[in-house]
Formats: sequence, structure tokens, C-alpha cells
Amino acid sequence: MLTVISPAKKLDMSATDLAPTLPDFQEDANLLAKSASRLSAKKLGALMSISDSLAKLNYDRFKAFAPASTPDNSKPAALCFAGDTYTGLEAKTLDADEMAYAQDHLRILSGLYGLLKPRDAIQPYRLEMGSRLKTGRKNTLYDYWGDKIALKLNEDAEAQGTDTLVNCASQEYFGAVDLNALNLTVVTPTFLEDKPGGPKIVSFFAKQARGAMARFIVQNRVTSADGLQDFDTGGYSYQPDQSTPENPVFFRSEAALNAFREAS
Repeated sequence: MLTVISPAKKLDMSATDLAPTLPDFQEDANLLAKSASRLSAKKLGALMSISDSLAKLNYDRFKAFAPASTPDNSKPAALCFAGDTYTGLEAKTLDADEMAYAQDHLRILSGLYGLLKPRDAIQPYRLEMGSRLKTGRKNTLYDYWGDKIALKLNEDAEAQGTDTLVNCASQEYFGAVDLNALNLTVVTPTFLEDKPGGPKIVSFFAKQARGAMARFIVQNRVTSADGLQDFDTGGYSYQPDQSTPENPVFFRSEAALNAFREAS
């Protein structure tokens, strides 16, 4: 199986010994970064609805963006992103064999880079997939990427001999995958929390669970959708009565959450 996850806004650019690889869409990233670099800090802030300080930070990042990544200006993507999903993924603690498996079977969707392998070198940036960045005749990043991401996923899946894609990404990012061009069966897990009004998706926990699911797939070399049912990281349990083959549902009770917190 292939698994896709979202990137993160928070970055960790500290040094690492992990050898980087080259992104498949580096030339596209260069073009998009050039488009973004033409915007003022104020316009970048409006584009992504971010504060003045974050707008200035990313204005400086795009101005400094280099056509080629080097050890001094970049870091492998799975170790660079540091948001909630990556708390669940814990890429830094994957051993060499697990990271090699992730390199073949895990992909990160990106507004700037399109599709990344875990070890792909990325420079610091922020560019949400939903941004209306105009590039040439394309008015949004969704327009720009078109069917490129889906076709690359098809290619990577064929190389691994699979026809299944596990979607552990957000709606914003998975929306960049053209389903009309995708030749894979999509499986999207749902993670529910025990709440007074009934089971609910809690964004913070769902992001962590998606990362943990990606890690579970890598560590256990899961090759079929049925194998996802054994996922129990963080106290989640599979709910067969609420699930379908394309949408496995996992539930975590309040007691299981508290036990997980105490053990962490």
C-alpha cells in the first residue's frame, strides 16, 4: 500500500544525519517559490491569512529559496515537518529499515513540492494547498497541480505492486489528488473520540492518529486494508459495525485516552 499524509506548518530545521533525496517535482517547487517571492509580505499574509510576523518570515524564506537544495539550506521532509501528524509519525525514531520502507510506501502532500518522499530535501517554507497563488495561467495551487500528483501516485503504486492508497491526509491536501486520474482504491480511516454528545472527530487528536496510522503501516509492513484493523496505537480500537472497506472507523474511549496520556 501507499499512504499519504499532510505536511505541517511548524518546521524543525535542526541538523540530521539522514541522507536526503531529491523531490520529484523540484522544478515545480522552484516555479511556485518564484511566484510567491514576487509577492510582498503583506500580500503573502493575506494569501495565507497569517500574522504580519509570519508573513515576513515566509517572505524572507521565499526570497532566499534556492533552485537546488543543499545540506545547509534543507532537511529531509519527514524530519523537517513538526506538526501534530508528525508527533504521531515520530519519524526520528524509525530505524534504518523502517525509514527505507517509508521511503517506498509513504508520501507527503505539499502545496509547494506537490508530492514528497520522507527523505526528500525541502527548504523551509509555508504554502497551504488551499492558497490562491497565481502562477502563469493557474489561479490556485489546485489548478496548478491538476492531475500531476495523482499520476505520480499511480506510478509509485505500480512500482510497489499495489493498487491501494491509504488517505491519512486532511481534506485540504487530499483535495489536490485528482480522483478522476487516480487508478487506486482509496481507504480513508476515521478516528473518533468519546464525547458527552456521542463519538466525535477532534481535529488535534485526528491529526496525531493519522500520523500514528502511517507509522503503524510502516512498522508492520501492512499490505492490505484489512491489516489496518489491528491499529490500536493511543488506545484506539477498530469498530466493525461502523466501518466500510473504504472507511475503517476507530474509536477511543475516555479511559483509553487517559491511560495513553499517563503512559506517555
